[in-house]
Amino acid sequence: MMVIPTPALELSRVEAALALLTEGLQPIAATSLKLSEALGWVAAEAAPLAAPLPAADTATIDGFAFAAADLLGASPYSPVVPAGPLHWVEAGDPLPAGCDCVVEAGLVDRTGPLVEIGGEVVSGHGVARRGEDLPAGFLPVAAGRPISAVDILVARQAGLTDLPVRRPKLHLLNVGGDTGSAVSADLVAASARAAGAQIAARTAVARDIAAIGSAIEAATGDIIVLVGGTGAGNGDVTAEALAASGILLAHGIALAPGTTTAVGRLGPVPVIALPGAPDQALAAFWTFALPVIDRLSGRICPPGRVLPLARKIASAVGVTELVLLKAANEAWLPLATGRFPLHRLAEADAWLAVPGDSEGYAAGTPVAALPVSATSIA
Repeated sequence: MMVIPTPALELSRVEAALALLTEGLQPIAATSLKLSEALGWVAAEAAPLAAPLPAADTATIDGFAFAAADLLGASPYSPVVPAGPLHWVEAGDPLPAGCDCVVEAGLVDRTGPLVEIGGEVVSGHGVARRGEDLPAGFLPVAAGRPISAVDILVARQAGLTDLPVRRPKLHLLNVGGDTGSAVSADLVAASARAAGAQIAARTAVARDIAAIGSAIEAATGDIIVLVGGTGAGNGDVTAEALAASGILLAHGIALAPGTTTAVGRLGPVPVIALPGAPDQALAAFWTFALPVIDRLSGRICPPGRVLPLARKIASAVGVTELVLLKAANEAWLPLATGRFPLHRLAEADAWLAVPGDSEGYAAGTPVAALPVSATSIA
């Protein structure tokens, strides 16, 4: 069931509120992290590799190094006697000058007076060519993408000890500290970390205008997120606290779930006040906090997965409605619209934002949905 605001609460369009919140935001300065700490954070621009890897033609197997041209026609019935001395190499060793292949020991017969090669081997057999793994000028990580285990492997093999990342600091304020907002604060903290934000601090704040204002002024970080106290209930004074501090830009968003969300700016720092109910907090987090985190981290959002709708989605004009979806038989099956029951949230694979100027989508319409994880509609 959609949250109904008080009659005095004039709803702002999602697009307008998001534009006010993100105006002028740029990626924060990069910082370097050791490889053991970099996994999952959003990569910043890295310097290209100065040297190729491997730096020279290198053996990938244990055996004897030869020039392939000297082994033409070799077979068990017509072995070849190589010219020159034998060169034993092991995996990782550079090849001796003039050699371009490695022959397994089983093909080299050293039992007679002459060494005989009982099999023809092509150039490059058992060899990694210079620069084959990583050419000079290769970028060890792609800026704007979360650093993966493979990125760590590449960096380590290239001899790097750290990588540049951007991880915006998010200060989380749990307003009221009741069970509902505490659960939502946990959800927001986990979601923010998955999106590439660092939790700079987490503070419990009394539902009091002065206390909330003081907590905001004392907050440290690149983004401030409050959870709870945004509704019309007794003691819900978060929006009033933002207004009293001169921070408030919009309170009451044409968003379902998440109507009572409020947004503001403390100087250059975006401030987002999320409702205390978990489904509303998550929907508002996806809609407002994630675009901010993405801009600050420089994360490049992957495209949504496009599948046809298994059945129609009906949406109220004038309200951006979020829809939970489940992948079934190569189609998106709508699970919930406007409110997210927990069992539906647990089932969902993705979500979709239906814009306020749309009445929804007919069955069979291809739509791009975002995974129920670190995602953004911006």
